[in-house]
Amino acid sequence: MDFGRFRIFSLSDGSFRLDGGAMFGVAPKALWEPLCPPDEKNRIPLSIRPLLIQTGSENVLVDTGIGDKGDARFRSVYAVDRGRTLSGSLESIGLSPSDIDIVINTHLHFDHAGGNTVREGGALRTAFPNARYIVQRGEWEAAGNPNERTRGSYCPDDFLPLMEAGQLELIEGDGEVASGVSVIRTGGHNRDNQIVSVRSEGMTAVFTGDLIPTTRHLRLPFITAYDLFPLDTLKVKKEILSEAAENRWLLIFEHDPAVEMGYVRFIGKDPVLEIVPQCTKPPET
Repeated sequence: MDFGRFRIFSLSDGSFRLDGGAMFGVAPKALWEPLCPPDEKNRIPLSIRPLLIQTGSENVLVDTGIGDKGDARFRSVYAVDRGRTLSGSLESIGLSPSDIDIVINTHLHFDHAGGNTVREGGALRTAFPNARYIVQRGEWEAAGNPNERTRGSYCPDDFLPLMEAGQLELIEGDGEVASGVSVIRTGGHNRDNQIVSVRSEGMTAVFTGDLIPTTRHLRLPFITAYDLFPLDTLKVKKEILSEAAENRWLLIFEHDPAVEMGYVRFIGKDPVLEIVPQCTKPPET
């Protein structure tokens, strides 16, 4: 869609499934099951939607999806379906990986950074050869030194080649990375999780990443069990939703299987989403 002087595209790298209980944390299954019916393994469907921002001078990609390096067991555990791929999404709008100037990783979990690299002939290389990859320094350090709780979320093949190729740019805190495109360090999901703000001609959009992974997570108590600092998530979620409602920010969701983006407003204390009509599709099964 056109967004001020920019164009923004919610792309696709397919879908996968995660445990429903983990995705809704302390919320009882009786509350979330009617909203997101799980499969026989208690997994719910989730989309994988990187965001492309065309500023007029640069192509900025936010997150790179799950990629294709996972083995058969990985694909089975997470029910990975890559009938649609990030490279195919880019091709559909006339771009190739070499056209990407900046890649922003909200964090380095496998479903957000898996497409950072590709394997060719047994060797790894960066997927976007002309891009600088922007990662919070604290997240880079956490990914390189995981503990027993976090190790399963990181795959070194997704991020170590970035440094070896000289394409990695480590930042600390908030900042503008391209004209009108800024990162905001939120913490919560990880200590150094970040989201992305897009501003053009008085309009603002926020790519919420795993801070608000789906529209169901607009509800304040719905915070994933994957969040290492859930109270920080709660605090920042309140702030973002309040500002989004007051200033009519467009929220862009990375993992919702049916809704790509929308505007939030409050009815009493409850956030309600006004969906952007051209950015919806049938739920993925």
